[in-house]
Amino acid sequence: MDVGEQRSALRFLACGSVDDGKSTLIGRLIADSSGLLDDQLATLCEDSRRFGTTGNRIDFALLLDGLEAEREQGITIDVAHRFFASPRRAFVVADTPGHQQFTRNMATGASNVDLAVLLVDARSGLVEQTRRHAAIAHLLGIRDVVLAVNKMDLVDFSQRRFREIERAFEAFAEPWRLRSLLAVPISALDGDNVVRPSDRTPWYDGPSLLAHLETIDVHGADDTAPLRFPVQWVNRPDATFRGFAGTVVSGKVRVGDAVVVAGSGRMTRVERIVSFDGDLAEAAAGRAVTLTLRDEIDIARGDLLVDPRRRPTVTRQFAADLVTMREAPVQPRQSFLLKIGTTMVPASVTRIVDRLELDALGRAPGDDLPFNSIGRVWIETAVPVAFDPYAENRATGGFILIDRTTLQTAAAGMAVENLAAATNVHPQRGQVTPARRAAMKGQKALVLWLTGLPGAGKSTIADLVERKLVEQGRQTMLLDGDNLRQGINSDLGFDSASRAENVRRVGEIARLMTEAGLIVIVALVSPFRADRLRAASLLPAGSFVEIFVDTPMEVCRQRDTKGLHALADEGRLANLTGRDQPYEPPEQPALVLKTTELSADEASDRVVALVLDRS
Repeated sequence: MDVGEQRSALRFLACGSVDDGKSTLIGRLIADSSGLLDDQLATLCEDSRRFGTTGNRIDFALLLDGLEAEREQGITIDVAHRFFASPRRAFVVADTPGHQQFTRNMATGASNVDLAVLLVDARSGLVEQTRRHAAIAHLLGIRDVVLAVNKMDLVDFSQRRFREIERAFEAFAEPWRLRSLLAVPISALDGDNVVRPSDRTPWYDGPSLLAHLETIDVHGADDTAPLRFPVQWVNRPDATFRGFAGTVVSGKVRVGDAVVVAGSGRMTRVERIVSFDGDLAEAAAGRAVTLTLRDEIDIARGDLLVDPRRRPTVTRQFAADLVTMREAPVQPRQSFLLKIGTTMVPASVTRIVDRLELDALGRAPGDDLPFNSIGRVWIETAVPVAFDPYAENRATGGFILIDRTTLQTAAAGMAVENLAAATNVHPQRGQVTPARRAAMKGQKALVLWLTGLPGAGKSTIADLVERKLVEQGRQTMLLDGDNLRQGINSDLGFDSASRAENVRRVGEIARLMTEAGLIVIVALVSPFRADRLRAASLLPAGSFVEIFVDTPMEVCRQRDTKGLHALADEGRLANLTGRDQPYEPPEQPALVLKTTELSADEASDRVVALVLDRS
């Protein structure tokens, strides 16, 4: 083995339930493999005296527990990264918290490592949090696992107990088809089988933990991986230079290579590869560079440059596995910001497919995903995004969902597969732009989206608005929910999923009509806030005008212009909004029309005035 191989780096994760000894194990690894300097040892002895939990002995966990709160509580709270080296290899280790409330920190630590060391307390065996950490590590693409059965000294180094835990984990992880799995009996406190083999486990003939970490091949950079280059920044210091800065996350790029913009499908060739050290002939995965291209094509931050022969999926609808990271559950129809690579787009969770049951790794149906749960979902984005399945490329298959209100991370996701019938379909930009069409009509294209309970008066007001706008010389189109359900949406019912699809189709039609330069008036119950947000996200900022036709339920019932409430009372109509299904009013509508205070004519005047003001 040459020197380059001997010093190759391994990134690994230490995970498991609370108090299983992760920090102690890593501290012991560092101390016994590379040694501690005299001042480090003196500091550790002093810290052990002040904060230690091992009596008069050195508490190696304190090498990792860097926060004062961690030392006072004797637990790991945040992910601690440590660097150390043995004569044969360099290591980056992530010590992750074991408490359930810090599971999101564990997922963060697992997102960029090659191997997981999963600790198990020999006394308690596989507990739920052990299974949760193992499942998250698997979902995050870790295929090499070491099962470190710790605290063997507290079970008298029982071979029988070790084999019980080993068999239990093998059965638990069998569906994952791991590339490698090694079970090691250890005592992190005493150092048994951590760096050197232990005399107290004569029945174990495998390698020590360090020996295994030094020699395992986790196949580093794959030269056969396709090029993926997320554009982080458009570098244009002056009129003579336009480059696209970012990091090659997989594959290689060479001067003269053909590349394609994944989202638009536009193709060009690499002219230069600019780096801090000067121009390069090629750049491999992990290298931060600026690319200049032969042709002037439209590229912005968030675009992905790829190998045209091996393109990623480009779609708006895909399945993904989520690890939830906030106390509020993830529910269907919720709207988020989805960040994948360097791009961020509005997105909605359209369906909860199932939840992962951690005791047996079975999947069970569920209406939501509570805090710290793992499940399969369907996601729809406002605009197409490019991704590879996470199992094939972690760099372009991982994403996060961000709460639009608090901007907190709601979940970490791993893309699984495309759900759309068509894939790698790119928009074709014509020479006549939407702005030019609107200018020809002398107006600003808008969508006036009237939402409210059934019987609120939406259709009546919308009809008056259109007539008055036409009298003003405006070019309009009215999309009424009942009319659309007699044609393009005639196949849809009134359950939650059908209502969401109804709004999606209407939103797409409205978008196309605004591109024709029209003022589009939509009269639709559209009961769910996330569906309306998704429709708004299809349009340029300022083009979606949400109008709340605010009519109390008792007034709608008294009117009952279509006889809906009467039918529901007789049991002949289900899923009536406001009765059988919830209605979520807009949070910040552009206009509120209280029909108990305004006539339909007065309400329509207010809408027309708003349009004229915006024009």
